Amino acid sequence: MQTENVELSTADGPMRLYVARPDGEPQSAVIVVMEAFGVNSHIEDVTRRVAAEGYLAVAPDLYHRYENNLAGYDQMAEIMEMMGGLLDEHSLTDVDATLGYLADQGISSDKVGITGFCMGGRVTFLTAISRPVGAAVTYYGGAIVTDGFTPGQPKLADRYGDLQCPWLGLFGDLDGMIPVEGVEQLRADLAGGAQPTEIVRYGDADHGFLCDERPSYHPEAAADGWSRMAAWFATHLS
Repeated sequence: MQTENVELSTADGPMRLYVARPDGEPQSAVIVVMEAFGVNSHIEDVTRRVAAEGYLAVAPDLYHRYENNLAGYDQMAEIMEMMGGLLDEHSLTDVDATLGYLADQGISSDKVGITGFCMGGRVTFLTAISRPVGAAVTYYGGAIVTDGFTPGQPKLADRYGDLQCPWLGLFGDLDGMIPVEGVEQLRADLAGGAQPTEIVRYGDADHGFLCDERPSYHPEAAADGWSRMAAWFATHLS
């Protein structure tokens, strides 16, 4: 595996893209969308793990509009400021730049999967209802079944009919930011739609259950969620 940082041009200036290339020639790619803390060591590790599954894996730095683009897990004031200023149009601009990079690598959008965590889980769902990518997997995406932090982050679940690709949602029942009833309403709304969808709830998992750098890490939910994500992408990006 090879890793590197490349710089992409966007309408809002240059953006760092963390790239992990698997051994061999990948036929498909996965965009890894960061948590609210930035493209930190955890997101880079996840990107490498995705590449180990055989994909060209890339993680765009959605905080490139800020001078400081990383925050610690305990820096909630900084996190709220940066996350609150990231409008949906910004996220889609950055996803489009990333899709353009992958197209230059010979991978068309129908061979691109996207996954994201926390704030990035919302960006993943936003992409799935806005762009014709190959498949999407959301981990504990906030402000999907509830309103976001700014007028630029409206509730996305109401747009369930716009879904353009297969979507898998992974949620923890102990997540205080994502009400279970909202998750179940989204499940009901998506049932019978044109795209394959699945929602999995983990009864004893909290927000951030995949991140082994946080107290909310839940090994069993993390392992099960990862295997489901790998199977989802294997099915829909083949």
